[in-house]
Amino acid sequence: MTDPLRSTFGLRFHPFRADVPVTALTISAQVEAFLFRLEQQVRDGGFACITGQPGTGKSAVMRLLAERIDGIKDATVGVLTRPHSNNADFYRELGHLFGVTLSPHNRWAGSKILRETWLAHIDQTRTRPVLLIDEAQEMKGSALAELRLLSSMNLDARALLTVVLAGDARLPAKFRTPDVLPIESRIRSRLHLDYASGEQIHASLARLLEHAGRPDLMSDGVLVALAQHAQGNMRAAMTMADNLLAHALQHNLPGIDEQVFFEVFRVPDDRSAKPPKTKPRRVSA
Repeated sequence: MTDPLRSTFGLRFHPFRADVPVTALTISAQVEAFLFRLEQQVRDGGFACITGQPGTGKSAVMRLLAERIDGIKDATVGVLTRPHSNNADFYRELGHLFGVTLSPHNRWAGSKILRETWLAHIDQTRTRPVLLIDEAQEMKGSALAELRLLSSMNLDARALLTVVLAGDARLPAKFRTPDVLPIESRIRSRLHLDYASGEQIHASLARLLEHAGRPDLMSDGVLVALAQHAQGNMRAAMTMADNLLAHALQHNLPGIDEQVFFEVFRVPDDRSAKPPKTKPRRVSA
């Protein structure tokens, strides 16, 4: 089915959606250094941690990681989509991601048997599994503890599991709980993402439009306004830019300039929001 937005504006892809090609993303020197460290860490296993507030780019870094690791020989990438799962669900999804049946049959000895099954699977397949967990602050402490046990098992000095945990400010606090405390000392690579500067957001938006094939679709003034109003939050900037594209499509506009920006994001006049004054009604006796 033809995408009317892409066909109307001659776009190779939608530049402001979460699934933009990773080649269109702007990679800072800090992120590039972290990606390089992770590529090396896959050989030895262990934990890595990405922290940052919503909209700072954690999910984008995870996408970049998945692409980089996918190019490493013998490495297999899995992305955990339900970090809040209990232990049984955690093992089922882990097995689904890496092609091994991990279904608990025994309530008491289940986890031990599943760990042994995982060990046998890695031994047979000779793979290097890498598990990416976004929104890891939602993960149960018991499941995190299982990850520690899985990653600490030895098999001919080969990596049994590399785990990358990404989350907001609640994630470091989770590491201080008794069940999860041992993971803190096993984190080999860390990346903390701050809110972007206006210049960084401006450059990122311009790069997205360029890779989508329409660098002229939005005026530079619009990119500046988006960067200013987003207040460092790249996700907010992309959401606003997406709204501008939808408005331009609806109204058959050839491009987006500052006038369009202020039409879409016009702040209502406070006076117009006030209810009209009415005279008190006189009640007859």
